[in-house]
Amino acid sequence: MRLLPVVVALTLLAGCESAKEPSAPAPTTYELPPRQVRPDETALKLPPAKNGDTEFTLIGFAAGLPSITGSHTEFPATGQFVRLRLVVTNTGTSSVLFDTQRQLLVDDRGATHPPDEQAMLIKRQPGQFDLGHSVRVEFDLYWDIPKDRKPVAVRAFGGPTITDMKNLNGTDIKL
Repeated sequence: MRLLPVVVALTLLAGCESAKEPSAPAPTTYELPPRQVRPDETALKLPPAKNGDTEFTLIGFAAGLPSITGSHTEFPATGQFVRLRLVVTNTGTSSVLFDTQRQLLVDDRGATHPPDEQAMLIKRQPGQFDLGHSVRVEFDLYWDIPKDRKPVAVRAFGGPTITDMKNLNGTDIKL
């Protein structure tokens, strides 16, 4: 019984000590290290755009590329290659079936161009993949467009969602 007042006093002192030192708040964002932009590329600083449950962040752009080189070949453009580095993030609660071939490049005459399948294969970029809840994927898209055209936007399609099973309307993101 004689120890009870000592234990109570020590407990109260310990409680007072922790109240004096506030804990630092937990970080609210991931700190990703900056990376070097590729020599033929321009870094983009555009706000993210959404289509359905998919968020698109365009981070790098190159146009007027006469050819691309893969591990086994150099492949010339019919016109010019355009490369876009982007990050897609699933902000929904379910998986999204993401298809890189649905992402269209819009040129200065309003024409749309699907990604060049051969260039995507040569550069070993993904095709169709399951974008899980809160998953973030970074990759390149390649288009082969006429030399006299200028890319002005990307028509981005995030993929089917529970509320929009067909995902017919894309979101235009100006370059």
